[in-house]
Amino acid sequence: MKEQIIEILQDLTGSEEVAKNLDVNLFDTGLLDSMATVQLLLELQSQCNIDVPVSEFERSEWETPNKIIAKVESLQA
Repeated sequence: MKEQIIEILQDLTGSEEVAKNLDVNLFDTGLLDSMATVQLLLELQSQCNIDVPVSEFERSEWETPNKIIAKVESLQA
């Protein structure tokens, strides 16, 4: 699961940084913007079989690759 999420993030950001530093803040560094966030949620819903309504998206819970991995794992449980 972790590798799949990192691959999605690399595709969306075009950066290897998300694989090298799992605690990089994706928003503060400009790697993710609002449009890319929507794409991320759609990819995660499609590939990881989770449901994350944009209305329930809390940016602070999704700001690093590590937090995204933990959030997806919790939603699958």
